[in-house]
Amino acid sequence: MRKHIYLPIILCCIVFTLFCFHCNAKQDSTSISEQVKTHADSLKGYCQSKGYNTDYCFLIDFGIHSGKKRFFIWDFKGDSIKYSSLCAHGYGKESTTEQPIYSNVEGSYCSSLGKYKVGIRSYSKWGIHVHYKLHGLEKTNSNAYKRYIVLHSYEYVPNKEVYPFHLPLGMSQGCPVVSNEMMRTIDELLKENKDEKPVLLWIYESEKRESAYI
Repeated sequence: MRKHIYLPIILCCIVFTLFCFHCNAKQDSTSISEQVKTHADSLKGYCQSKGYNTDYCFLIDFGIHSGKKRFFIWDFKGDSIKYSSLCAHGYGKESTTEQPIYSNVEGSYCSSLGKYKVGIRSYSKWGIHVHYKLHGLEKTNSNAYKRYIVLHSYEYVPNKEVYPFHLPLGMSQGCPVVSNEMMRTIDELLKENKDEKPVLLWIYESEKRESAYI
């Protein structure tokens, strides 16, 4: 008899928990979109003044949980995220799945924060066998080209979010690494770049924390 009394209560608790999870996920998604827009808005003037592509740019927020999408293709004209993907960070030094350590030093296998010019297309032994050279534009990433930091894909980066799990370390030696599906999209966009203005890529952390640069 007691089982029949408690069953409706248990069901109500389950429904309420699922509802809260859905609401929190929706709020989190909205917050991420707003953060991306804030950074994209600040980048638009930079692209205009420096002669970069003003149709779209690439944004990577390593302040976002690695199990969530944190690589974004921002459409300046549509003022919105056009595509998004998971993105692996470097495993160098004391980096963990939760928190990357940043470095501009050759052989560190760390990611580097800052703005990059997306360079020429070349062969990659990973993913869809395509990569794009990256040229660091700031003190924090000035050695990117010498370090062979490139934008490429890897078949083990999932297409869908894996949160609350993190992406495992080992997929990146400092390069921003996306899914094969996203890399195909990136490749098509860059090949169709008819105005020949270079595309800007910006790696940043939306959640500021104590210096993690070595």
